[in-house]
Amino acid sequence: MAMLIKKAALETVAYKEEDMPLDGLPEIAFLGRSNVGKSSLINRLLGRKKLAYTSSTPGKTRALYFYRINDAFYFVDLPGYGYARAGKKEQRTWAVLIEQYLAERDSLCGAVQVVDCRHEPSKDDLLMAQWLRFHHLAAITVASKSDKLSRGALARQLPQIRSRLELGEAEELLPFSARTGAGREHIWSALSGLLKQYQSGEG
Repeated sequence: MAMLIKKAALETVAYKEEDMPLDGLPEIAFLGRSNVGKSSLINRLLGRKKLAYTSSTPGKTRALYFYRINDAFYFVDLPGYGYARAGKKEQRTWAVLIEQYLAERDSLCGAVQVVDCRHEPSKDDLLMAQWLRFHHLAAITVASKSDKLSRGALARQLPQIRSRLELGEAEELLPFSARTGAGREHIWSALSGLLKQYQSGEG
């Protein structure tokens, strides 16, 4: 069952560590290539049409966006990786900020890696999946834009995504459509598991 969202608001936009919230509430990071649908996923999960900024122009998210949910936890939208048109200096700045956040943030309880179900995951997608495993960060993989494929094509594609990302049998791979909302409840169930695990001290 999806979580009842009573409050959801953009708390802060962080361009450096000093900008991040200090209240210690648990955080779930959303990761993925530019234009893969992270913001659309966040909006659909929260039942808000325009809370997280979506754009037809890749690479618009250039900071960490902290969305405070029910005054209980945060969704954190991270800059899209693999955006070639960003300058090298800018890419390095993002990379350092993202890596510091993922590796060192005490209140981070897990990550959602978003990939496009229509395509084979990229080298950047694989590197991110491997990085999350190396750092023992609990992660859920969401295969977005599932409405773009037939049921049969999606059934064939999911095992290929799982293989490409080297996901184990116990690791979550959940198809999702921002347009129809299909998969929303399964994702909320997985997110609730991350939060419970963190709050019980197992994260």
